[in-house]
This record gives sequence, structure tokens and C-alpha cells, in this order.
Amino acid sequence: MANRSYTSRRELEEHSFHPAVTLLVPVAAILVQVLLPHAFPRVAIMDLPLIVVIFFAVSRRSPIAGTITGTIIGLLQDALTNQPIGVNGMAKALIGYIAASIGVQVDVENISTRVLMNFGFSLLQSAFLFLIDSRLLGLAGHHVLWKHELIRAAINTVIAIPLFFLLDATKRTE
Repeated sequence: MANRSYTSRRELEEHSFHPAVTLLVPVAAILVQVLLPHAFPRVAIMDLPLIVVIFFAVSRRSPIAGTITGTIIGLLQDALTNQPIGVNGMAKALIGYIAASIGVQVDVENISTRVLMNFGFSLLQSAFLFLIDSRLLGLAGHHVLWKHELIRAAINTVIAIPLFFLLDATKRTE
């Protein structure tokens, strides 16, 4: 009996990037994330490193690569901020793994899928950060303001969609 797959080739394509893109885009996102809020404090609500982790994870469609990308970007973000080393590394590693796993199953080129993914992963990262801070680090006074996190997720989604289209131009199909 023949085994038929209804998944299109476009959905299964794994993308790679020029090494300069792989290095410079995350570094630029982290530097903007660290430096811009000093001049404009309201911009601290965005999370460019998270958006970059999601983009690279769903584009490469490899859970291992997504986990490694999330870990490295998160650890670099921790090193340049006042977070304990590893907090963002753990959260973004989990997001990278889950995003890449979903990228294998779903057409991530669709704009509605991108909106849902960015919004959902932004909220999921907030939950991970809360759990890491409260359970692993034992920070007793840590609270989550979910209304703020919903606004944060919406802002990150609005920023992510045009950024995804810009980064799509850097993809190399193999």
C-alpha cells in the first residue's frame, strides 16, 4: 500500500542562512535590546532576541538547532543585562525547541500562523520566566502582571511581522 503525504514541499523545506546573518542578526537584536531602553525606557517592553529565536527556529525546523540558538541568544542577553546568567538562556532554549518542533508540523510562512506563534511564544516565555524566577531561583516577591504581558505579547507580535518579512530575504534554501 502506498503511503501518501499531503504535506507540501514548501512546508518541509529547511532554510539556512549566510554565516554573517546567523551571527549579526542576533547580536544586533541583543545590542538594540540592551542599549535602546537606556535612551527610551518605554522600548524595554519589546523583546527582539525572542523574535529572532522564533524566526531562526521555525525557519531551520530543527529542534536541536532551535534549542542551541535560543540558549546562545538567551545567555548573551543575560550577560549584558541584570538578569542572573541562565534565566533567559533556559526560557529561550525552550521557546527555540518548541518553535522548531512546530515549524516541522505547520506552514510557518503564513502570516496568521506567524501572528499566533509570536503572540503565543511571547506569553509562553513570560510564563517560563515566572517559573524560573519563582521556582528555580526562589524569588518570593516576583509577580506577573498578565495584562502587561498581553500588551507586551501584542507589541512583540506587531514588531515581529515586518521583521520576519525582512529576514525572509536572507534565507537560503538547501
